[in-house]
Amino acid sequence: MSVAGVARLVRRAGAALLGAVLLPAGAADLTVLEQRWLQGAAPVLAFARDAKLPLDIIVQPNPLPGAAPLALAYLNGRCKLVLSMRGNPEAQATLDRIPAGLQEAALEMMAAHELGHCRRWVDGAWHGLPAGFSPPDASIVSPELRATYLGMRAARREEGYADLVGLAWIEQHRPHDYAPLRAWLQAERERDLVPGSHHDTLAWLALAREGIGRGSIFGAAQPLWTAGLAIED
Repeated sequence: MSVAGVARLVRRAGAALLGAVLLPAGAADLTVLEQRWLQGAAPVLAFARDAKLPLDIIVQPNPLPGAAPLALAYLNGRCKLVLSMRGNPEAQATLDRIPAGLQEAALEMMAAHELGHCRRWVDGAWHGLPAGFSPPDASIVSPELRATYLGMRAARREEGYADLVGLAWIEQHRPHDYAPLRAWLQAERERDLVPGSHHDTLAWLALAREGIGRGSIFGAAQPLWTAGLAIED
């Protein structure tokens, strides 16, 4: 399908692609898998448009070993929703791990997760802490590893916030899917878990067991995120 075709497809779903779908010359057609992820993300992209988030969609044309199928970058004041699915078996494997009946909800949740990152970047809060919180004590690691340690902890905090934003989207838009999807997300985070690493968001997911709360998806996530900061290891 061409880029224009995907734009029409997403508009029919009640959305419009934000900014542009950016592909290099010679890669003008989206793959079936890319179409599937974009179609699933359509309601979230519509929300981002209405919220006036500066969001573009970029499709990586070449395999990037180890890359996440869907990720968020920030460049020149704009968020970049990056699809790295070509030659990436994890893109299909992720879909295959989603329980029957939850695929649409999961794709929306993953897209909303990335919007959580975008919101933090746009607000100038990336890797920042709320008032009253201090960076973790890095004296527990050797001097040459302290920058890496602090970066990992900061990335973990951002992943925790984004997970809560994704769940807030589900609670508000697909409430019947909330409990099974939160359980699926926890199982994903527990796969190959290294405690305390970038994607160890289990402290926040535990707090979200009964729901996130009301308000915008970003504002609703904030109280539980702050509570998780107080108890993270």
